[in-house]
Amino acid sequence: MAKTVRKSSKSASQKSEKRHEPPAQTIEGRENQMIALAVDLAEEQLRNGTASSQIITHYLRLGTTRELLEKKRIEQDIKLSEAKTEAMESAKHVEELYAKAIDAMRSYSGLFDDERIDNGEDI
Repeated sequence: MAKTVRKSSKSASQKSEKRHEPPAQTIEGRENQMIALAVDLAEEQLRNGTASSQIITHYLRLGTTRELLEKKRIEQDIKLSEAKTEAMESAKHVEELYAKAIDAMRSYSGLFDDERIDNGEDI
């Protein structure tokens, strides 16, 4: 029995240490700290049998097949967006290469003066 008391006493001291962590330096970090505290509290309530129906329902939904498929769809959407962004950047790079190639061909053909080309003068 003494071991159990020590264990819960140690656990209580660990919890109090967690609560005394300094706030994060960024808003995102602070939000993550708050989320972690909320999840810890929900876990404690679930273990004690004091969790509200909303908390129970929330965690039940996280384990459903539909939720897992939704997560997978979101991951695929993110990958698709990243691929589209890369494709647009690649297309822009290809356009730049074509422009450089055209400029190089003009210089090889003896067309050095951009003003004369722009004015439509024959060389």
